This record gives sequence, structure tokens and C-alpha cells, in this order.
Amino acid sequence: MILVTFEGIDGSGKSTQARRLVARLRERGRAVDHFREPGGSELSERIRSLLLDPDLTIHAMSELLLFAAARAQLVEERIRPALAEGKIVVCDRFYDSTTAYQGGGRQIVEWDWVRSFHARVTGGLQPDRTYLIRLDPEEALRRRAGGADADRMERSDSGFYRRVVRAYDRLAEEEPERILCLDGRRGIDDLAGVVWEDLRAVLERSQGTAPSG
Repeated sequence: MILVTFEGIDGSGKSTQARRLVARLRERGRAVDHFREPGGSELSERIRSLLLDPDLTIHAMSELLLFAAARAQLVEERIRPALAEGKIVVCDRFYDSTTAYQGGGRQIVEWDWVRSFHARVTGGLQPDRTYLIRLDPEEALRRRAGGADADRMERSDSGFYRRVVRAYDRLAEEEPERILCLDGRRGIDDLAGVVWEDLRAVLERSQGTAPSG
């Protein structure tokens, strides 16, 4: 079927929109699998606990490789089989997050290198549609209640998040046919409506049919 991904900085509302889309598809009888990154498989969830542990200090390259390991396992164990069964797969983050966070935010690898690296990690699997929810880093921080219970990634400074936003913007400019940018300041229902109408069109193009409603 198709792979749909949601991207954006922490606090942008991407997880909420992913859940809303999955619920709407299931209400209409569509077969959907919903995964988060890192996570989605036993190994990937264990790696997630390491990556987000605020008590751990992880070298930037180690961080990138751990994210990649979790993704490779998720793709082969869960995503590819689901697609082969004809399901719609909705993923809360995918390799664009690594490009933006580790490539742009951490600035540890060159842009072209990390883009090529993704193809190796996923075996060439690419999202059919990516929804990038754009939001100012300061507003995202306020939504996260000032970071009181922030995980290791969320504790990164504002300069880091500004670089992440710039990296996401560059991705959107380079792949406008795949990545649809959405204004994270809009209401939850408004955003969900835009996502739904767009996905209906995507499904219609890919299958010749779209979910009703």
C-alpha cells in the first residue's frame, strides 16, 4: 500500500495528527499499522529507551547509528511486511528526522552523506507522503511545558532546534512532491482536515480509490 510519515520538531503536534489520521482511517475500515520512531519492534523499543534516557551521555555519531539501527529493524520486521499485506503504514517520524536532527541539529555528517545513508538503512524504502508540521521552536517549547519532564533529545538547546527547523525547511524545498508543509499554529481539527483531504487525493492517485467521508 503506501507509507505515510509525520515530521516536525518536538512539540509540533505531529504525534497528535498521526493518531488522528490512523483513527479516521480505521473508522472507515482501512487496514492501518501505526508505528513510532524510534520504536515499533522489540529491538527498536529497547534502543528508544537508551536514546531518550536523560541520564545517558551519547556521542553524536553513536546517536545517529542507534537511530539507524532502530529504523532498519522496524523496516524489515514491521513496515515491509505490512506494506506487502496491502496496509497503509503511518509512521510518527522516519528518516527525515535523522537528516534534520543529527544532520542539521548535531551537524555531525554532511547532507549528501546522510541522505545516501538512509537508502542503505531502509533498503531504498521511501515515504509516499510526508506531512511536515512547522512550528517555531519557542512555541514548541511552551507546548512541552517548558521541558520539565523532557527526555534526552528534548533537552537540547534552542540553537539546536533552530538548526533542525532549517534542515526540515531545506528538505521541504528539495522534495516538494513528497513533503507537504503544514502550519503547526493552526487548530488540531483544522490540521487534521487538511491531512485527511490530502491523503484522500494521494490514495486516489496510487490506487484509483480513496476512503469516503
